[in-house]
Amino acid sequence: MTPAERKERSEKILREKGIGVNDALPMIEPASQVNMRSLDAICRRALSAIISTQIGCAIGAEDTDQVRYFIGLIQHYGLELNLNPKEMLLINGKFTGTDVTEVIWEYEDFWAIAWAMGLVDDITDANEICDVEAAVRLVSSCQTLEEFKNKCHPRDIDEILDMLDLYFRYSWAVVRKDTVDPDCPTGGLNGQVVFERRRGLEWLFSNTDNWFDLTLAT
Repeated sequence: MTPAERKERSEKILREKGIGVNDALPMIEPASQVNMRSLDAICRRALSAIISTQIGCAIGAEDTDQVRYFIGLIQHYGLELNLNPKEMLLINGKFTGTDVTEVIWEYEDFWAIAWAMGLVDDITDANEICDVEAAVRLVSSCQTLEEFKNKCHPRDIDEILDMLDLYFRYSWAVVRKDTVDPDCPTGGLNGQVVFERRRGLEWLFSNTDNWFDLTLAT
């Protein structure tokens, strides 16, 4: 699919969902101009994120036993060197409340990556948070990193770019509603869900290891 066809497809979906469309938004890169990260790097990031979210939830519940348990899982899967700086703050006990909240929202980044890896059927609907229990089961059912990798069947890059293009345009609508035009229709999109899933998809093709450093402009 060409970038122009991809843009047209996304805008059609937006109109069907009653979401505002900005015809002036640019097209995203064609598949020939992007490189997706390796399966190993993607799986390490995915596991690091989903386990870190559970550490964040345990911190929020003031459950120190669960915090220790999930830190142990990081070590069990050999992910100590794959954590981003905010996740490391939770591990080291030097976090703020904002750090905890931001890491917990990584459930949605994980969900987007799980979709890209063929583990989730569809993420076109961004009105509700992901199925958190299902997200956890995708990892808890695997004893090793290799077992998780073997479950993954990455989607075609063009299919992933289709979804990224859609989330790019979702993002414009929710940002415009929040910052410029309260009457901009968003079809019930959850702005935070859109932001996090877009970040997960953008990270797959980025040169930035820490996805909190990604600039998600529209």
